[in-house]
Amino acid sequence: MNNIELNLSIVLPAMLAGLLVLSTHVPLGREVLKRGIIFLDIAIAQLAAFGIIIVHTLGGEEHLWLMQLVAVCCALGGALVLHLTEKHYPQLQEAIIGTVFVLAATGGFILLSNNPHGHEHITDLLSGQILWVGFHQLVPLALVSMIVLLIWFRYPGVRHNLGFYILFAIAITSSVQLIGIYLVFSSLIIPALVVYKSRHALLWGYIVGASGYFAGLIISTMFDLPAGPAIVWSLAIIGLVLSQLLIRFTTTQKTVHIQK
Repeated sequence: MNNIELNLSIVLPAMLAGLLVLSTHVPLGREVLKRGIIFLDIAIAQLAAFGIIIVHTLGGEEHLWLMQLVAVCCALGGALVLHLTEKHYPQLQEAIIGTVFVLAATGGFILLSNNPHGHEHITDLLSGQILWVGFHQLVPLALVSMIVLLIWFRYPGVRHNLGFYILFAIAITSSVQLIGIYLVFSSLIIPALVVYKSRHALLWGYIVGASGYFAGLIISTMFDLPAGPAIVWSLAIIGLVLSQLLIRFTTTQKTVHIQK
């Protein structure tokens, strides 16, 4: 097998994983920005990671179903708490979200403090291992993504109540184990931020996300760099360039309209 074939065998499933993640994270990220709860995603992702760490600590890492169950329960529990804070203490929600994140993050460090592979586990959960994703891992992610998207677009009323937090927790849990916390946050926020006030924002968000993943994966394999950070930087750079182009295009269109 030559280098091109080897790179394709690695990049293709990783790119498909990225596209599946983006399919749910771009619309969810737009809703997060609209609500002004920017760090909700990283807090829920950290709670899901905390659940994974609990299973590792108890020696159950071979039972993937148990790991998934505990992770989603932690994420859903956090989502329920944050929904209640939005309802009863909206002025304190950002502070509570930050506190939840810090508790989950430091709790993971405590549980892994005596684990000889603790640093490795933490690194994997933060940066992810997207380059080593296999096709078999994409099946459950695809099923979860389809269900979340179906409910999100078929029943838009779910976005205004507890349903948003439940869908958010499920989507985050399904992705954090494959791509890591950094990429989860970036996939949610960067595309949504770039096209926040643009026409056809959802389409442009998907374009930014897909371009960032593709560029990051190519750069990672070509220069032997960690894939997660490479994709995050690619998303940011492509997002910055595209946002400036969109601003200039919008300004030009307004100028032409005024002249007419």
